Amino acid sequence: MTDLVARRGPDLTAAELYDLLRLRVDVFVVEQNCPYGELDGLDLLPTTWHLWAPGRADDAGAAGCLRVLAEPDGVARVGRVVTAPSARGTGLGARLMEAAVEHIGEAESVLNAQTYAQGFYARFGYEPEGEEFDEDGIPHIAMRRKAC
Repeated sequence: MTDLVARRGPDLTAAELYDLLRLRVDVFVVEQNCPYGELDGLDLLPTTWHLWAPGRADDAGAAGCLRVLAEPDGVARVGRVVTAPSARGTGLGARLMEAAVEHIGEAESVLNAQTYAQGFYARFGYEPEGEEFDEDGIPHIAMRRKAC
């Protein structure tokens, strides 16, 4: 199985950033038919941490990725969790989340889960918080993993 790669925003190469953005746009914007502003100015911040699995040699780009943002209140925010169609069902999403939880450590963290994925995130200690809400036309729920 492919090793995961981790980098801070400023340490990404142009090619790495391109691969991550391409995967996110291919899935969130094109596949899920959800036009939104993917380029939000947060990917290259020194406090942003990216984690991804490179695609196979015959499948250029990233097979899956996520990012962890440092919120102003000290809480970590997990987001942009995505796997390529070719990597779904392989356990890659779980590997990415396990690595994110390990990176976050004992700190509190939050995420906005697409509602159907709530059970997936619960496996990593995230609990629903509040009511379901619409984000860019897709039902979501806020989830929190309390500090250990």
